[in-house]
Amino acid sequence: MSNTGCISPIGRGLLDRRSFMRTAGLSMGGLGLASLLAEDDPTNFSGKTPIRPRIDADNPYAPRPSHFNVPAKQVLVIYCPGAVSHIDTFDYKPALEKQHGKKADYIPKVTFEGPPGNVAKAFWEFKPRGKTGKMASDLLPNMAQLVDDFCFFHALHTETAAHPQGENFFNTGFTMEGFPSFGAWVTYALGSENSDLPGFVAINDPRGLARSGKNNFGSGFLPASFQGTSFTAKNPPDNLKRPEKFNAVDDQATVDLLKQLNDRHLEQFPGDANLAARIASYELAGKMQTSVPEVMDLSKEPESIHREYGTESGSDLRKEYAKNCILARRLVEKGVRVVQLFNGSDPSGGNGITNWDSHENILKTHAMQAEIMDQPTAALIRDMKRRGLLDHTLVVWATEFGRMPFLQGNGTGRDHNPDAFTCFMAGAGVKAGMSYGASDEFGFKAVDNRTSVYDFNATILHLMGLDHERLSYYHNGLERRLTNVHGHVVKEVLA
Repeated sequence: MSNTGCISPIGRGLLDRRSFMRTAGLSMGGLGLASLLAEDDPTNFSGKTPIRPRIDADNPYAPRPSHFNVPAKQVLVIYCPGAVSHIDTFDYKPALEKQHGKKADYIPKVTFEGPPGNVAKAFWEFKPRGKTGKMASDLLPNMAQLVDDFCFFHALHTETAAHPQGENFFNTGFTMEGFPSFGAWVTYALGSENSDLPGFVAINDPRGLARSGKNNFGSGFLPASFQGTSFTAKNPPDNLKRPEKFNAVDDQATVDLLKQLNDRHLEQFPGDANLAARIASYELAGKMQTSVPEVMDLSKEPESIHREYGTESGSDLRKEYAKNCILARRLVEKGVRVVQLFNGSDPSGGNGITNWDSHENILKTHAMQAEIMDQPTAALIRDMKRRGLLDHTLVVWATEFGRMPFLQGNGTGRDHNPDAFTCFMAGAGVKAGMSYGASDEFGFKAVDNRTSVYDFNATILHLMGLDHERLSYYHNGLERRLTNVHGHVVKEVLA
């Protein structure tokens, strides 16, 4: 048999293997060149060509332009691990009152933790709030007063009913670990407005990390520069302060000498991006010796602010969380691009109630978490609005999924509900006093304007001036992105 190959589909001529490989190689080379040229052209927004920001290895945190102009320049994410019950907070379902204590036909035989019990109405009374008359429960009375500032998403649904995977999915776009967090994507795209502080700060719960730990604010396969830096107001880093035996002049002289040595070292290895990034990280750490103690010194806040946030009243956990809320506002004021504030931690990391997970005695568990979160969080949002920070900051309040409209077999708690839950946004670029989408009359499944987590994250990126379909990072032969190959911007909520 001849080795001259196969029949050409063009002109039915013969195409030998060498010609085929040469032609294919030229074609692939042309495609690669087109991709590179598109990447090099920052004005090329036609089609779906990936947009990868140019990262200066010497200064990875330098501010970078967004894909299009938007009012939001920063984002504050208030994340509540454990799954807040939507039907006990912001998703009013009067139909549950009629079915209370009954076995409804929509109740499945088995849910996440086993056989379910009977339907249960909201454990806290709902009332109309604000000028919009939005129904909100007494569980979060302070946050309920601010409903006119919020844009609620009532038809959210997710792909998992497990907490660790749910946290991963909400914060990274994947149920598995190892993918970049939302904050890492934003700082990778936009850098930071403050060269003396990290571009992405994660303020963890006073009780410790959430179930998925640092994965919630990790950089995954993105450069390590974009991982969230963990702060907490509970333990200010006193070790960052300059020793008293060194004065400011000598300290600066040491820094200048070190920079000269680093520059000389870089000259010996031109183009070594890893070395440049490592030096940049150390330089930021040096700057943080002065910037971090200053931003974390809450004693400079007036007594009225401490009183408003609740740092001196309530439970010890509430006091510590309140301090974290003040710290979040101070970081936003300093120009930190992404601040992620956690209200809840991994239950294995401490004793007692540590997050919103309420499989037993929801009256106790949700009430305890609400006491910690309600006043400080409401004060944070109110304070940011008063200072004009919401004009350029997007606020996101979120949890990984909702809870069932019926009790578990134990009769005191609600099981996981991935098919319907509520989150809200506020601030720059978002319509205020709005409710988008709806769950069914029982809060069991999202039915009207169903919104996936992909859609939710796509909308956040859009509000930050980023095209979720084009912001990408080439990894392992794939163009990776926060929303994978999914997601649509919810344009109805855009101001």
